[in-house]
Amino acid sequence: MALPLQKPIHLFDYLKFENASPTRHEYVGGVIHAMTGGTMRHNRVSLNIARALGNRLDGTPCQVFINDMKLHVQAADSVYYPDVFVYCGASTANDERVVQDATLIVEVLSDSTASIDRREKLVAYQKLSSLRAYWIVSQAEQRIEVYSRAADGQWQAMAYGAGESVPCEWMDDALFTLQMVYAGTDIAV
Repeated sequence: MALPLQKPIHLFDYLKFENASPTRHEYVGGVIHAMTGGTMRHNRVSLNIARALGNRLDGTPCQVFINDMKLHVQAADSVYYPDVFVYCGASTANDERVVQDATLIVEVLSDSTASIDRREKLVAYQKLSSLRAYWIVSQAEQRIEVYSRAADGQWQAMAYGAGESVPCEWMDDALFTLQMVYAGTDIAV
């Protein structure tokens, strides 16, 4: 049986719809996609990363957002809800619900989003001129894939596993241990 296709909607209509919706949706090229909920492990890993970033960035102009803040990637005609991201732009102390750039974006993989995080979002996020790194974090094992922008603008990919630390050159060479990322989960060392 044939099913009708969703008609593309304008970004402003999506934002109006989303602000009134009890559930979250992402926007990609005029199409909205409902988001699923996360697991306890997914939530714990996201919170560990957000806490570590927040502690490290305290006293700087950068802010850490988790889960409910929207990120508009204009060059990709998309609006996403990253699991965690760092925003170093103008103050967002008011009632804004969408920001348009990020310095670091973190997505914690789930079975339903892994391919989207590794392909669609990787390509979209790399279009942000402000982005320094994109972390794809496994919740099945201690593993973080890091895509980072080098000084020459080229993207580099590295993977880190149990017992290792993820470097953040843009954050005064801070190191984030995988032990800290997975603390309190059943896959912690």
